[in-house]
Amino acid sequence: MFKRVENELEMAMFNGVWTTVWLEKGYDLEFSERILERYVVVTKEGHYVGTTEIKPFSSGSSINETAAFDQHPAVMQAEGAVAEIDKMAVLQSYRGHFISELLSALVDFGEKNKLKYYVALLEPVLQRALRISFKIPMEKVSQKVFYKGDYVVPTILNVEEVYNHKDRYSWITSPQDAVYTGAGTI
Repeated sequence: MFKRVENELEMAMFNGVWTTVWLEKGYDLEFSERILERYVVVTKEGHYVGTTEIKPFSSGSSINETAAFDQHPAVMQAEGAVAEIDKMAVLQSYRGHFISELLSALVDFGEKNKLKYYVALLEPVLQRALRISFKIPMEKVSQKVFYKGDYVVPTILNVEEVYNHKDRYSWITSPQDAVYTGAGTI
């Protein structure tokens, strides 16, 4: 299941998961100052295994230094209805699982906040999985670029299309699915 980060323990678990994945992959660690929401994925056994962070987006966002998201016509028209995805991570022993929970958290937040798009710098394998396996409507802003330790694909994801047509996405879960109420571990 996915859930919002709501307390210090969950924040510690959130940081433990994404920093473990970033260090494993050789990425530079970068803590966000401004966020809209953070989510963790918790297994039925109470293990914290995944994270995603949603950050505000504007023409002044640092992500625009890597790719000109702010110059894309769809993003320009959707001003105020765009957010940035960061820290999407799943611990190595759980990879191949739990992506649907992370995506469901993004869809849930997008719908509640009437977002049209997310912008993201996605690892190429993840970008391909989102496009092919999860059928996320998306557009590459540019070819892959080297960014803080690895290649990424600058991508715009159409979250409005997903939440307006949930029946097309069988992988969508709600935050109430498989709720775990105990304290978890990494």
